[in-house]
Amino acid sequence: MELERLQKIIAHAGFASRREAEVMIREGRVTVNGKIVTELGTRADAARDHVKVDGKLITRAETHRYILLYKPKEVMTTVVDPQGRRTVIDLVRGIRERIYPVGRLDFHSEGLVLLTNDGELAFKVSHPTHGSVKTYHVKVRGVPEDRVVEKLQRGITIESKRTLPCEITRMKTTGKSIDEGNSWFEVKLREGRTQQIRKMFKAMGHPVSKLKRVAIGPLSDPKLTPGVWRELTRQEVKMLETMKELKTVKPRRPSSRKKKSIPSKKASGAKKAPARRAQAKGRTSSARTR
Repeated sequence: MELERLQKIIAHAGFASRREAEVMIREGRVTVNGKIVTELGTRADAARDHVKVDGKLITRAETHRYILLYKPKEVMTTVVDPQGRRTVIDLVRGIRERIYPVGRLDFHSEGLVLLTNDGELAFKVSHPTHGSVKTYHVKVRGVPEDRVVEKLQRGITIESKRTLPCEITRMKTTGKSIDEGNSWFEVKLREGRTQQIRKMFKAMGHPVSKLKRVAIGPLSDPKLTPGVWRELTRQEVKMLETMKELKTVKPRRPSSRKKKSIPSKKASGAKKAPARRAQAKGRTSSARTR
């Protein structure tokens, strides 16, 4: 009998990502053998216990599916949309398993989106500590100065929260002045806050006019066109699974105490030598006066 955390069982079953499963547990939507569970530390045996989410039995794991889709503009990166807009699920036909998009790509942006029912892999790809860098090609109005780009790379404060450092490379420009023409940049992010890139450049006076995601970690496919999708190869899935977690080093806080300077042996020796010579000279002169 092997007990596992409920959120992990739900993720393995492909019902939701681990983060989404934690929300479901807190909301009282998960039952184990008919009893509602709201504690995240609860464990169960997927082979014996009956685990249900919203009344649906989920302990029988489905075959994992991995889909790479090129999302067109004006398509929602969600399973359903309350406003009835088209979603990425509407574009993927013939898949019986319950798949869902990993992360978000805003309504007006286009590019690559990963869809799967593998909750563990979805968590790893979406979490910033695992090195899943998302690469974007961004068209902005005007020609941002180098100092502006450097500031964005270091991180700026948006909605009372500072962005993580990122990589920004200038690709091409179509204007000569700061306000005229347009500029293309390649932006690599490790975090995925809502419309982050758009908000970053808008805050610096250069709103985004076009944005497309061209890579998700090691995944890219320049042959895919809007609305077209394909299944990942085994090698591509393995690349995502073996992404190593990034180790974050916390910067040291400067100490408020002043450190005392300790003289080196050479320096202390050099200071003592003249003192000894002076003492010897004093003894010699006193002996002569006697």
